Amino acid sequence: MKKHNFSAGPCILPQEVFKEASQTVLDFNNSGLSILEISHRSKDFVAVMEDARQLALELLGLEGKGYKALFLQGGASMEFLMVAYNLLEKKAAYLNTGTWASKAIKEAKMFGEVNIVASSEDKKFSYIPKGYMIPTDVDYFHCTSNNTIYGTQLKAFPTTPKPMVCDMSSDIFSRELDFSKFDLIYAGAQKNMGPAGTTLVIVKEDLLGKVTRQIPSMLDYKVHIEKDSMFNTPAVYPVYVSFLTLKWLKAQGGIKAIEEKNEKKAALLYSEIDINPLFKGYTATEDRSIMNATFNLTKESLKGEFENMLKEAGINGLNGHRSVGGYRASMYNALPLESVQVLVDVMSDLERKA
Repeated sequence: MKKHNFSAGPCILPQEVFKEASQTVLDFNNSGLSILEISHRSKDFVAVMEDARQLALELLGLEGKGYKALFLQGGASMEFLMVAYNLLEKKAAYLNTGTWASKAIKEAKMFGEVNIVASSEDKKFSYIPKGYMIPTDVDYFHCTSNNTIYGTQLKAFPTTPKPMVCDMSSDIFSRELDFSKFDLIYAGAQKNMGPAGTTLVIVKEDLLGKVTRQIPSMLDYKVHIEKDSMFNTPAVYPVYVSFLTLKWLKAQGGIKAIEEKNEKKAALLYSEIDINPLFKGYTATEDRSIMNATFNLTKESLKGEFENMLKEAGINGLNGHRSVGGYRASMYNALPLESVQVLVDVMSDLERKA
């Protein structure tokens, strides 16, 4: 049976990527060696790293604009710390839209004053705050573009007098934005770009070197830039699979083309949520994420039947995050429209049976 993978992360990746990546486990570039055993300093892998960093900048439209791309380790959770270590001298502004933003705020408080410009915690992060002001006396402004747990997404970004930092872990490469508005972007690979184990950081080089504190080498962006993401042994296989995924995305027509597909998937599912009386969306309609749709059953008595129907249809990974409950359909770039249609059909069938 075909599986329809709605997992939030680690998540679905293109089948073409799986096939090519699996072959390299046995033989990489006809070398007779597995990619899992070659030196990260070998010519073949250095080329992968260089191409992956270049392709990330190309897809985001940031080539030749003073940005550097890095593949680091530690996930977005490490970036909560590294951002503050490298940028926070006295005070920073943060927008709190969910669990991961809250964790980023916690780390930043160890390095200086944090001004929370707005928060949606009052309604369990079910909406995106609007109309807030960003102070002019901060070192940077930090936001989270897409909130995987709650299913909210920033549809517009503020104009800020200070550098803007954004955690794009769950929607990077999924929609067109003016990425030059951001001075630093970071994203764990495992939600829309590759397997768990590497993190993409896009940073404007002139942003760095302004804090007075001494930064440990492993946490210093400048060190990683100088060493071309090779200061220590990188996560070779996750970087390689991320590179294959970026190549796949380019072949699809880039971000513009994939955004059109993502919009169709989201529209199909949200339409069913809105017309089917057995389901109710969790988030404010205007803030709905095109990557993660969160919803609940209106009749809990149907939970067992619904979940049996999901299993019979080959639908996987639909359970909501433990802190929210209900259901969460993650519709990342590689998820086909067909899978969303299967889910919608199950939801519609449940209504007919009820």
